[in-house]
Amino acid sequence: MSAQCETTAKKAAGAEMGFFERYLTVWVFLCILAGIALGHFFNGAFQVVGGMEVAQVNLPVAVLIWLMIIPMLLKIDLHALKGVRQHLRGVGVTLFVNWAVKPFSMALLAWLFIGGLFRDWLPADQIDSYIAGLIILAAAPCTAMVFVWSHLSRGEPHFTLTQVALNDVIMVFAFAPVVGLLLGLSSISVPWATLLLSVLLYIVVPLFIANLWRRWLLAHEHGYLRLQRVLDRMHPVSLSALLATLVLLFGFQGEQIIGQPLIIALLAVPILIQVFFNSGLAYLLNRAVKSPHCVAGPSALIGASNFFELAVATAIVLFGFESGAALATVVGVLIEVPVMLLAVKVVNRTQGWYERREGIATYEECCPVDVRVHSGH
Repeated sequence: MSAQCETTAKKAAGAEMGFFERYLTVWVFLCILAGIALGHFFNGAFQVVGGMEVAQVNLPVAVLIWLMIIPMLLKIDLHALKGVRQHLRGVGVTLFVNWAVKPFSMALLAWLFIGGLFRDWLPADQIDSYIAGLIILAAAPCTAMVFVWSHLSRGEPHFTLTQVALNDVIMVFAFAPVVGLLLGLSSISVPWATLLLSVLLYIVVPLFIANLWRRWLLAHEHGYLRLQRVLDRMHPVSLSALLATLVLLFGFQGEQIIGQPLIIALLAVPILIQVFFNSGLAYLLNRAVKSPHCVAGPSALIGASNFFELAVATAIVLFGFESGAALATVVGVLIEVPVMLLAVKVVNRTQGWYERREGIATYEECCPVDVRVHSGH
């Protein structure tokens, strides 16, 4: 891998969880309260925002989503793809879990819990929409927060960067077919034109813009320093856009949530199960193929987490602000940080057990001191 790629890998994997991210669940909960209150007292204003659409795309939300997604994609170095052969076993396991297991296991859990066991406690007219939202959530592998989870689990930085870059490229081609297939199997009408439009708007175009922006920044003297400064400035903008989107969502969802407060808890059940199932599966498969622990950790966490910004945007475009699909994707945001921190803790505490298997390289062999990242930015 080139010196530039290595530097980027160090910076990306060295990302530390800031105060805001660590308490993201708290901020989301406050957004729920704020959205419900604002939606109740200023319902007319929310209806105006909801009506600002062109070709079924809500313009205010489109702007907010771009502000969320582009700074995250700016971290991704697509040139890292040439390093994919360094950790083929770990990459293979992660791709298998991300694309062949996670969306389908979530669909199965959604059918079992939302379409079956919990049906009587949920609004009958939203059952299919909730299932659709969970499917959309699971079909989008995480992009940004993965760097944080990898750092906290002492993951191999080159592997993490390569895996995220590869997932981003695959999403361009696989996201719409996987979502369309699973919605069709769920007997949910698939608005293909709208689905493909969402892929174009929220994956292809942002990835193109972020890649051009990144190249322009790095073309100047002290390019990586310039890039880091832009990332630092855009980070609060991205988080603010996420919270503003959530306020809008709950402004539309508020009355329904007040009427049935159990909805969020019930939607969280299949999400929690799939996180633990997929992270555990990726971790054990990596041990079976003898990937080093510094690859198995981020592989398990990438296999479990979701690109919830894309999921929220797609659910809004396909089903609308007031849909159960939009609400289901937001529940993923609500539980993402505490659940993933728990997964990180399990990965770290089982390192000794993991490396006892014959043929697995130790952490020192996988991440020698010259590429190890001890501090943040």
